[in-house]
Amino acid sequence: MKRPPTALPDLDDPDVTLSDLFRICPATAAAFLRRGMLCPGCPITPFHTITEACQAYDLDEAAFRAEVSGLARAASQL
Repeated sequence: MKRPPTALPDLDDPDVTLSDLFRICPATAAAFLRRGMLCPGCPITPFHTITEACQAYDLDEAAFRAEVSGLARAASQL
């Protein structure tokens, strides 16, 4: 059974917090976990953005955002 469509957060918006991202699209946590990032479940997620997480973990932000976006789009098709 398909779930009703959920509005995905605008992943290009630099102000989207990680808590909003994980709440709206939990599948995106996989990109963080694959890199050993502790963001899913971290108490700071209401205050951190993808940009800040990429800076903290020294990641290429554009490449990481592309992966997160792909996971979000795939999850929205279920």
